[in-house]
Amino acid sequence: MTATPAETARYAEQILDEIESVVVGRRRSLELVLLGILGRGHVLLEDVPGLGKTMMARCFSEVLGLTFARVQFTPDLLPADLTGLSVYDQRVNDFEFRPGPVFTQLLLADEINRTPPKTQAALLEAMAEEQVSSDGRTRPLPQPFVVLATDNPIEYEGTYALPEAQLDRFLLRIHLGYLSAKDEQELLERRIRRGSEQPKLSAVVDAETVLAMRESLERVTVEPVVLGYVVSLVEATRTHPHVAVGASPRGGLAMVALARGQAALNGRDYVTPEDVKAVAVPALAHRLSLRPELWVRRVTGMDVVTGLLDTVPAPR
Repeated sequence: MTATPAETARYAEQILDEIESVVVGRRRSLELVLLGILGRGHVLLEDVPGLGKTMMARCFSEVLGLTFARVQFTPDLLPADLTGLSVYDQRVNDFEFRPGPVFTQLLLADEINRTPPKTQAALLEAMAEEQVSSDGRTRPLPQPFVVLATDNPIEYEGTYALPEAQLDRFLLRIHLGYLSAKDEQELLERRIRRGSEQPKLSAVVDAETVLAMRESLERVTVEPVVLGYVVSLVEATRTHPHVAVGASPRGGLAMVALARGQAALNGRDYVTPEDVKAVAVPALAHRLSLRPELWVRRVTGMDVVTGLLDTVPAPR
């Protein structure tokens, strides 16, 4: 199956509308998650509990027609609990590999910062290479393979900071924030109208269509002058006085992938500087290591990237 950028835009509109029948007041966040999936990447949802991160992941799996697995990350979670392990089968007098929950198309890694580095490293191979190595064999994961991870940034007891290498593997990081008063009231009214019934969603596309939508973004043109703007933003993170370690080249690749998706959602087959600006903060902020003293001043990577968008000149 093939798709054009225009068809991808139509599918995306239908996908977002269907999810919005359940998720209230999150249109932009939903768009960013979809851009991450179409950009062949993984998404980190970071915010306080109770804002609908888990619900959002389930909705995407249903509407995209993808197989779904959820792993609750805990301090005692072992790599084999995630990737699977070999079990001796007496009937055949040999070991048989039992796949773990990572062998799915959409994996919800809930509270990913609660598991120790050894288990995080097992997930890192799956995210980076879309494969699992076990017992001397390499097993490919189903396609498409997407990790939607949640992270609670306000609780530090019993948590393990995500290593920079793993943060860099996330195509983008999204902060949800609280709903407006109007949207929160709409949420409560929907709950009362629904009663005890669970919300139901219909599949708009399937896995094959998602892969075709991904491929269609390769037809979205990025002019050299726009690529130059992307490089200027990435280089500016490396020389900013607040930044100890700036964005890697993977940050530029992430911005291009997301900007192509943003252009398609906006009904175009070419990228503009405005598309780059729309995705720069979620694509770059989590890739920056700020100087330690800025923690006291509560300066974040989001603040740095937002400031760079105002100071780095964009092409006309």
